[in-house]
Amino acid sequence: MHFSLLLLHLAGATLLLLYAVHMVRTGMERAYAGLLRRLFGEAKGGTIRAVAGGAAMAVMLQSSTAVAMIACGFVASGLLAVPVGLALLLGADFGSALVVRILSFDLGWLVPVCLAVGGIMHLKLSGQRLRETGRMVLGIGFILLSLRFIGEATGPLRHAALLPAISGYLAGDAMMAVLLGALFTWLIHSSVAAILMISAFAAQGVIPLEAGLPLILGANMGSGLIAFWLSRSMDKAAQRLPLGNLLFRVGAAVIVLIVIETLGVPVILRGLDPATALVDFHLAFNAVLALACLPFVKPVARLATRITQEPEGEGEAARQRLSALDRSVIATPTLALASATRELLRMGELVEQMFRPVMDMFRSGTSDQIAGLRGLDEEINDTHTGIKLYIAEVNRGQLTADEARRGIELTDVAINFEYAGDIVAKNLLVLAAERAEKALQFSADGLRELDELHARVVENMQLALNVLISNDVASARQLVAEKERIRAMQRASHERHLSRLQSGKIESIETSDIHLEAVRAFKEINSLLVATAYPLLTRTGDLASSRLVRVG
Repeated sequence: MHFSLLLLHLAGATLLLLYAVHMVRTGMERAYAGLLRRLFGEAKGGTIRAVAGGAAMAVMLQSSTAVAMIACGFVASGLLAVPVGLALLLGADFGSALVVRILSFDLGWLVPVCLAVGGIMHLKLSGQRLRETGRMVLGIGFILLSLRFIGEATGPLRHAALLPAISGYLAGDAMMAVLLGALFTWLIHSSVAAILMISAFAAQGVIPLEAGLPLILGANMGSGLIAFWLSRSMDKAAQRLPLGNLLFRVGAAVIVLIVIETLGVPVILRGLDPATALVDFHLAFNAVLALACLPFVKPVARLATRITQEPEGEGEAARQRLSALDRSVIATPTLALASATRELLRMGELVEQMFRPVMDMFRSGTSDQIAGLRGLDEEINDTHTGIKLYIAEVNRGQLTADEARRGIELTDVAINFEYAGDIVAKNLLVLAAERAEKALQFSADGLRELDELHARVVENMQLALNVLISNDVASARQLVAEKERIRAMQRASHERHLSRLQSGKIESIETSDIHLEAVRAFKEINSLLVATAYPLLTRTGDLASSRLVRVG
């Protein structure tokens, strides 16, 4: 019974650690999305800058996987070359290792500070950025608290009969330890959490150094495997980035494992306590990996391209297979409407794929890049037509009242997504082309305002897709609340822009029409996304029938 309670304690601490890492990443994405996007834009300036930018973003997000998935989207849009993207991921892995190094210090005294300050900021303050910063501080406090819990749970485990035998076996079978480390990291989808847990086990004497080093190597392989797995359904171009990074990490891990097995554990590591030795080894591995692999990003990019190259004629067939509209279930309305919902999700992702790089187009987009993004509008229109015709055919069958209502709601969402795609293709990207043709530049303040608005709408796109799939009332309420926030941001941007015009800023004067139209377009797109939540909130009674105040 005592052993079972210890395992339950360990499981709870592990889940708290995973949740805390997620909290920090979510807070950073919501509060500082504009800063992250600017960092990403600057990182595209070359391989050295990409390494530095990737490291900075991974430290801020506490996740190299998050950086990898953002980069995959830019590669798929043609805005990021694969070699530069590989350099970005090498830097991101090093930044993630820096996070582990920082969190591994004895920071127990910070726990009450983070919980108190973060709790007050997140629960009591009114500003969105302050609340999300509070979420980040709370997350850091929970990370440190979970590490303390893991230490308390693993201490007694070293006296259990089974664990010493397992750790002894792993110390004698390095390859099994590597595979176990990779599998564990992939299962929990967080290399930061995996490394911290392995070091916590080592600190309690549960894992010897001989088993810990292969586990760390396996965790590094698992880190590359996470992004590779998550990108498996993406465009072939996007898959090349995590594939190349995985090749780097697997190759380096195998080489280092052979060296350790041949020469033994480095003497410098034996002079440290096991937990510190493992964390320092992880940091050194990623630092050397970034330096050693940087000259090889172009050859590995070519190799990844060859591996993922589609045979002639398969590209079009693959695109045709993407449709989720299953005609075999059209006589079963429940299944057919679920099929239409999946196709709507794909349509929303296409709109996001076209909208997400808009600010990059406003900065430095070329005519070819802009034309490539506008080409997605045709696919969005085709998807919209397919969904409408499919639901119309479903409606010719026998439907319940709820099924008929759901069909109408899905059709309305498809219309809104198609209109949002038109705004991007026929408004925003046209404005981007005009800016490029005239070689105009936004003012620093104007660009920052557009960045913040764009980043907020991107987040709301994700929220709208979540509402579409999950029917979660809390998410729907949050999405509707975002309408007023975006409206307030638009008004504030409009007023500040007029102030800049009055002050005679030449950049603001030259880009005035583009700035104002872009802000208006962002607001219109957001309103279309918010409409996704209306049917659900109307059914639950969370949406008033009119915004007018009653008189009399």
